[in-house]
Parts: sequence; C-alpha cells; structure tokens
Amino acid sequence: QVQLVESGGGLVEPGGSLRLSCAASGFPVSNYAMRWYRQAPGKGREFVARISVTGWNRDYADSVKDLFTISRDNTKNTMYLRMNVLTPEDTSVYYCNTNINGMEYWGKGTLVTVSS
Repeated sequence: QVQLVESGGGLVEPGGSLRLSCAASGFPVSNYAMRWYRQAPGKGREFVARISVTGWNRDYADSVKDLFTISRDNTKNTMYLRMNVLTPEDTSVYYCNTNINGMEYWGKGTLVTVSS
C-alpha cells in the first residue's frame, strides 16, 4: 500500500529555516519522480519542487528557486525539502506527491507557519 507521510512543519520566524520530510512506504522512491506542493489558507494548491527519478534533475517554482532545496535519501525511502529565508508568504500546508502508473498519491500534509 502506497503511503506518504509528511513531517517537520511548525512555527518559524521570518528569515528562519525548516526541513520537511516525506516518508514513503509501499514503493521505492528511487523509482519515481516526486514533488512537493503547498496550499496557503484560502488559496489553491501550487507546485513547489520536483525531483526526477534519477535525482539529477530538480525543478522549482520561481517563488522558491534558490531558497528551497529538494532532495531524497533512497536508503531511508524519504524525500526532503529544505526551506531557507522563510517569509510569511510561505505559510502553507506542504504536501508530497508522486504518480505511480497513472495514479496520483498524496500525503496528508504538514503545516508550516511563518510568523513573528
């Protein structure tokens, strides 16, 4: 059974950093591209970052480029999102996602709140 579980969210002050984790089970993360999305209060879900199957290619939304870093540890079957220089505009629920054989899988999300 495919399962994605996000963790690492919380309250952080503007300018701070967080690292989110997405623990996968039921499939090897090394075999699939994976993504982070986020949804701010009252807004739609938006793409944040993607890591390719090989891990060599990484894509980012313009709003987070050079600030966020997506990575993956195949030995732990876990994906990460390192977020630096956070602003209140980054306040969202962050979700991890993958597509396996045409079916989309989502975690339940982890809340990141950036506030002083």
